[in-house]
Amino acid sequence: MAKLHYYFATMNAGKSTLLLQAAYNYRERGMHAVILLAELDDRAGKGVVSSRIGLKSDAVTFGPETDLFELAGKLNGEKVIDCLFVDEAHFATADHVWQLARIVDELGLPVMAYGLRSDFRGELFPASRELFVLADETREVRTICHCGRKATMVVRLDDAGNVALDGPQIEVGGNDRYVSYCRKHWKEKTGRR
Repeated sequence: MAKLHYYFATMNAGKSTLLLQAAYNYRERGMHAVILLAELDDRAGKGVVSSRIGLKSDAVTFGPETDLFELAGKLNGEKVIDCLFVDEAHFATADHVWQLARIVDELGLPVMAYGLRSDFRGELFPASRELFVLADETREVRTICHCGRKATMVVRLDDAGNVALDGPQIEVGGNDRYVSYCRKHWKEKTGRR
């Protein structure tokens, strides 16, 4: 029975590494795994998912107006999909998440989404909120703060390296822009709550 899985974490927990490893396992067994990635995330190149440890794979990109249900149906018609993966799922829209649920329910395809739980302000992304509501299974991928505690929060740094307290919710970046912290150190860094 196909399910919608959501693997969530903060930055630098290894979500993309896990996705690439799982997709590789499908492919190694002769199965067809398709990876989706929001077109705005071009850090590794257009349509490329990459991990900090050097793994990478091509991906099919989607934009805000893309109907993922229609896209999956088209791709599945070209070559039967055994598993659909979504990297950086927090960049999707709430509607995209409902489309992922339709892919599972109506096309019978398993979907494995990987993304952030919350943004630099400590707020859920719309897609993350919907994934917590709709996913059949959720699993936290853990990483640690500099103090050794579990990191659950992230701060965004501005161009001068200062903690940013305002700005758009979605801004693509990596280690140069985001740092993961435990709740205690996130509060210290942001002065919030």
